[in-house]
Amino acid sequence: MTIRNMILPISGLVMIAVPLTAVAAHQSRQGTHEPILSQPIGDIENNFWFDYLSDIREAEHELKKDLKRATDDEDRRDAREEYRNEIADANKDYAKEMRERGYRVGRVTVGE
Repeated sequence: MTIRNMILPISGLVMIAVPLTAVAAHQSRQGTHEPILSQPIGDIENNFWFDYLSDIREAEHELKKDLKRATDDEDRRDAREEYRNEIADANKDYAKEMRERGYRVGRVTVGE
């Protein structure tokens, strides 16, 4: 089941729509980052999944803000490196939480 939009409660009164699409690794001059998940592990939508989505959206927001403030190539490189690190950290934290709860995490390859 693919979810295109989700409504996440931010407080009792405020809601935001979070678009979800399948996202491959983004290409940049400095390389790629890990894929961003488009579906929760085991199709289980729990607090860890919503935390993951929040971490991804925050990383994207920070990248956009940092790139807007960048004054040279080094600033842009630093912003993209920080973004790659944040994506990797979000993926690692989410996978760890789900693994600890008994869900199989990773890729399965069938055949040669």
